[in-house]
Amino acid sequence: MANNSILVVDDDAAIRDLVADALKDEGYRVETASNGAEAIEVVEHARPSLVLLDMRMPVLDGWGFAEVMRERGVRLPIVVMTAAENAQRWCDEVGGDACLAKPFDLDDLFGTVAALRPAR
Repeated sequence: MANNSILVVDDDAAIRDLVADALKDEGYRVETASNGAEAIEVVEHARPSLVLLDMRMPVLDGWGFAEVMRERGVRLPIVVMTAAENAQRWCDEVGGDACLAKPFDLDDLFGTVAALRPAR
């Protein structure tokens, strides 16, 4: 069962902390991970209701994370966060529900999160 937290997955600590802090300031509960492998562990114990997912990360990238989730039958809304020019294509490749191109405005972040997850 999901716990209504948001999982922020990014290997860049500054981005991860900025996004997590901004969401916390808006009243959301937030979990963080620095790569896809850590994110899998968080999903197993915290069952977040939404994942904000960077794509290019060490250890296990966004594609690998999404593949493991599919293999395990775990379906979570995923928002792809990337600076890549082909951000929407990458989002489609992992079955993402939305895409935020870095750098993104915090209002865009909040609007995307609000559209994809239950109330705080």
